[in-house]
Amino acid sequence: MITRLAVVTGSSRGLGAALAEHLADRSWNVVACVRTESAAVSIKRAGVEPVLQDVRDPVSEALLAAVHGRPIDALINNAGIGAPARPLEDCDPQTILDAVDVNVAGPMRLTQALLPMLLTAPAPLIVNVSSRLGSLAAQAAGDFAGRRTSYAYRISKAAQNMLTITLAHELACRVRCWAVHPGGLTTAMGASDAHTSPREAAVRLSQLLDSSDTTSPRYLSLEGADLRW
Repeated sequence: MITRLAVVTGSSRGLGAALAEHLADRSWNVVACVRTESAAVSIKRAGVEPVLQDVRDPVSEALLAAVHGRPIDALINNAGIGAPARPLEDCDPQTILDAVDVNVAGPMRLTQALLPMLLTAPAPLIVNVSSRLGSLAAQAAGDFAGRRTSYAYRISKAAQNMLTITLAHELACRVRCWAVHPGGLTTAMGASDAHTSPREAAVRLSQLLDSSDTTSPRYLSLEGADLRW
């Protein structure tokens, strides 16, 4: 059996850590990007190779060495940040720039560097872990008007969705590009009404990686149907 390879960013905790562990349990090889030595030590196990890689930085030689030119079946751009929800008069524009750097430029950096290895896989998939709050259609309809969420998070996730669409158009028929809302996760970034554990979301996302659906771009939730862009 051919062992598949996934690169997962933001693997130090939450969904990223749960996904790296679960994929390894399913006989994937996982290159897990973390930002600290302590996180690398905690996540290392059979099938998981931790690499120090902050998505705000250029892709490191260490990450490229870990991939070692092998075909990449799945690039999971999971690393992300938000900002406290504040009214306009108290909102620092720098928080928007910081969020865009991680949530949008980060996935672009990884995709640029790893695209040659993605293109050698039989059915490569880029998953940008997004949010339903990135939907312009839903936001314009007022679906989340009562939810306290920062300008930085909403704007950067909408921009990330546009990145997914743009990549899908450029890489059409070569690499599938999906934006995936993981659901309400019980993590530090999760909402107060979150009810899905990172482990449960990891199981659902790993099943999604087995999908033969060729739709690209695609915007979907792990908790249900496809979403409106």
